[in-house]
Amino acid sequence: MLRVMDGFYQGRRVLVTGHTGFKGAWMCLLLARAGAKVLGYSLDPPSTPSLFSLTRMDAEPLAGLASIHADVLDLPRLTQAVAEFDPEVVIHMAAQSLVRPSYADPAGTFAANVMGTVNLLEACRRNPPQKGQRRAIVVVTSDKCYENREWVHGYRETDRLGGHDPYSASKGCAEIAAQSYARSFFGPETLREHGTIVSTARAGNVIGGGDFATDRLVPDMARAFAKGEAVRIRRPQAVRPWQHALEPVSAYLLLARRMVESGHQFAGPWNFGPSSRDVRTVGAVAARFAELWGPEASLDLTRDKDTGPHEAGLLTLDCAKAHALLGWRPRLDLDAALVWTCGWYRAWADGPSSKTPDLRELCNTRIDEFFDE
Repeated sequence: MLRVMDGFYQGRRVLVTGHTGFKGAWMCLLLARAGAKVLGYSLDPPSTPSLFSLTRMDAEPLAGLASIHADVLDLPRLTQAVAEFDPEVVIHMAAQSLVRPSYADPAGTFAANVMGTVNLLEACRRNPPQKGQRRAIVVVTSDKCYENREWVHGYRETDRLGGHDPYSASKGCAEIAAQSYARSFFGPETLREHGTIVSTARAGNVIGGGDFATDRLVPDMARAFAKGEAVRIRRPQAVRPWQHALEPVSAYLLLARRMVESGHQFAGPWNFGPSSRDVRTVGAVAARFAELWGPEASLDLTRDKDTGPHEAGLLTLDCAKAHALLGWRPRLDLDAALVWTCGWYRAWADGPSSKTPDLRELCNTRIDEFFDE
């Protein structure tokens, strides 16, 4: 059990949607270390390989983890899962999580990200917690839910929602849907009746071992370097807020804990991003990752020849609210996050041997080290 959780999640029922995804798998690993009883609800892993499969979560389930492989668009099945499990905490991460695929399948992106969120909230509305208990629902969206005006300063939770591409717009819509349910059905004045508090969480660009999505900086580099191939970086001058996966994942759990303990004062939207010094260009992050990988890593940092669809050039978050009210701050700086991330992918690329750690154990080691920082 992790000391930082103070035993809060020991034996607590936590529903995690999207648990086979990159951040979802890290969430399950962390909750297992905290002693929680977890029900994961998700489609099959979104990539081959995946963190979920490489850490053997299907073949050798984590202690306290049960899985349902189903779609959040299946409202009857999702409603049944909530009714039977009666979660005390819900972390909703099931989503189509990438910008470029949203151009190829905009309808599917809106369905998963908007109606998936609506279905999760509706399943919880139909099956409230037992009388006298509280249920915290954290709907995970994205820093891209904001109407991005390429400002040099970070976006605050009160800034306008929007989105140029289907992915970003769908996350803005998910925010509005969550706010609607919170105001219509889960208000503070009737908390004794419904027992539910809803918040939304917006994180930055997440890195860490186990992400194998396509058209993503770190996975693209790891796959290429493992084959001895060079990587062309699409938009090296684009600026992003970078953070290790454990940063937002642990923040979601801290937020949910505060919601259960203190109620609606912790409802609503929250930003969880890195410090301003870790807002870096894509090119700088790529160069450091290649340096950490070794001399066989090769990059093409040709500037801005990308002819693909629109992507934001500058996007950062203002996390003063989380700092002041939650007492949350990032634990790792970007260089430490890159060292950990590169080390994980090198272990994966080298394959199982007496010289490389088991990938599940490597994740658990990083979790323990993260909370000892």
